[in-house]
Amino acid sequence: MEQSRGYSLLRNPGKNKGAAFSIEERQEYGLEGLLPNNIETIETQMMRVHMQLNNFEKPINKYIYLMNLYDTNETLFFRTVASKPSVYLPLVYTPTVGEACQAFGHIARRPRGLYISINQKNRIKEILKNWYTPDVRFAVVTDGQRILGLGDLGIFGIGIPIGKLALYTSCAGVPPKHTLPIVLDVGTNNEDFLKDPLYLGLKQKRVEGKEYDDFIEAFVVAINEVFPKICIQWEDFAGVNAIRILDKYRNKISTFNDDIQGTAAIATAGFIAISRLMKKSFREQRFLFLGAGAAAFGIANMLVQKFKKDGLSEEEALGQIWMFDVNGLIVKSRNDLAEHQKAFAHEGKASSDFAEAVLSIEPTAIIGVSTVGGAFNQQVIENMSLVNEQPIIFPYSNPTSHSECTAEEAYKWSKGKAVFASGSPFAPVTYEGKTFTPGQGNNVFIFPAMGLAIFATQAKRITDEMLIVAAEAVAEQISDEDFEQGLIYPRVDNILQVSVNVAEKIVEEIFNSGLANVDRPEDIRAFIKSKMYEPNYE
Repeated sequence: MEQSRGYSLLRNPGKNKGAAFSIEERQEYGLEGLLPNNIETIETQMMRVHMQLNNFEKPINKYIYLMNLYDTNETLFFRTVASKPSVYLPLVYTPTVGEACQAFGHIARRPRGLYISINQKNRIKEILKNWYTPDVRFAVVTDGQRILGLGDLGIFGIGIPIGKLALYTSCAGVPPKHTLPIVLDVGTNNEDFLKDPLYLGLKQKRVEGKEYDDFIEAFVVAINEVFPKICIQWEDFAGVNAIRILDKYRNKISTFNDDIQGTAAIATAGFIAISRLMKKSFREQRFLFLGAGAAAFGIANMLVQKFKKDGLSEEEALGQIWMFDVNGLIVKSRNDLAEHQKAFAHEGKASSDFAEAVLSIEPTAIIGVSTVGGAFNQQVIENMSLVNEQPIIFPYSNPTSHSECTAEEAYKWSKGKAVFASGSPFAPVTYEGKTFTPGQGNNVFIFPAMGLAIFATQAKRITDEMLIVAAEAVAEQISDEDFEQGLIYPRVDNILQVSVNVAEKIVEEIFNSGLANVDRPEDIRAFIKSKMYEPNYE
C-alpha cells in the first residue's frame, strides 16, 4: 500500500503527528507549508489538549473534543488518556459515554466502526472485509438494546464499543489497529429514535426470535472466517439475549460478555479483597442482590465458582446467594421465575420489601444491579448496619443517576461503617472527620487485562477459571493502607501497571490449561510487555 503523503497523511489518525513531524519528515512526505513552522513534542501537544479541554464545562463537550482528537491523531489521544486515567476514563467511557450514546445522531462526526444491519445478513463477510485492516483480534459488538442503564439506543449504542476498545488500548496496551467496534442493527423499540430524522439506523421495531438468532449466528460464522484470530466481546445486549448468546458460543469460539463476566469478575475481586482485609474467610460472605437479570446472574455464578474453589459444595455455595427482583424476593414458591433464576430460588418467606429482606436474610453484602437510582434507601442501609459490623454496600448500576445509592448516603446512613464500592465514580466523602475514598468496581480492571492476555496468547477460549484468576489478581493489589482509606480496588491512575499484573496471571492460566495458540515463553511478563502498544510517535 502506498505511503500516505501530504494532506492525506494529516487525515490519517494512525499516522498523523500534527506539528510533531520533523523537518526531514515534512520534506519527505510533502508536508511543508501544511503545518506551522515550529516543531512540537508530544508533551507540548498534550499541554494544548489539557488547556483546550479546560475551556469546556460540560463533560459531553469534552467527550466530543476527545473523540475528534481520536479521529485525527490516535497516538496523541491514547497518550493523553493514559496520562491521567482518573480524569479521562470518565470522559471517554462511563459515565459520559451514556449521554454521548443518547445524543449520538446529533454529535456524530466521522464514522468509526462497522454498522451491520439484519438486511445485510447474507453479505456480512463482504462488509467485514471493508474494514481497513485484515488482522482484527478484538471486536466489541452490541445490538444497542440495553445501553448501560439507559435502555434501547439502537445503533447509537456504537459509542459503547468505541469507548470500550479505547480502554483496551489506553489501559492495557492492546494495539488499536487490531480492534473493531461493531453495532448489529436489528431495529429499535425506542419511539423517540423512530421519529427522529437524525436517527441513522433501521426505522423499524426490533427483530426477535429465530430471525434474530439466525442473524447472530450468521455474524459469528462470518467474522470468524474473515478474522480467524478474533475474540468477540458482547456488550449491552438485553439480559435474556445476552445469556443465551453467551451460552451458545462460549465453548465454540473465543468470546465473552463483559456485562455478565467482566462485571462478575470485578465484583468478585472486591469481595475477595474485603474478606482478606477484614481477616475473614470468603466462605463467610452471604450475598443479597437487588436485580436478577444478566449482570446479577453473571456475578452470582462467579461467586458460586469462587465458593467452590474455596471448598464449598455447589449446594452450599448457592445457599449463600439470594436475589430480589421487581416482583420481590426470589423464593421457591414463586412460579414466575426465568430458567437462570431457579438455581438461586430458596425456601423462604416471600417479601416485596427489600429492607425487610435484609433483616430476614442477614446478608454481609448487598449488590445493586437493578438500574433503579436510590433503591438502597436509608432504611436498607440502616438495616444492613444492624446485622453487620461493617456492612458491604455495592450499588453497581450505571450511569451515576441509576446508582442504587451514593457514597455519601452509604457512609452517612451507616455512621461511617460501610465498606462501599459502586459502578460509577463518586468523589471522596468526609464523615465525622474521616475521609473515605469510595471504591469503583470498574470492569476496566478486568477486560483490558483479559484482552492483553488473549492478544498475547491467541487463546482459543475464555473460561470461568481465567476470570476467577483475574479477580484474584486484582484483589491481591490492595494493601491494608488502601483499605483503611476505604479502597477495595486499585487506584485507576495505576491501571496500566495493574493490567500488566493481572494479564500475567491470566496468561499463566491460559498456558496451564492448554488454551494458548503460541508457544510458552520463558519469561511471561517480558513476553506480555513485548506485545503492548505504546503511544509514542514513530
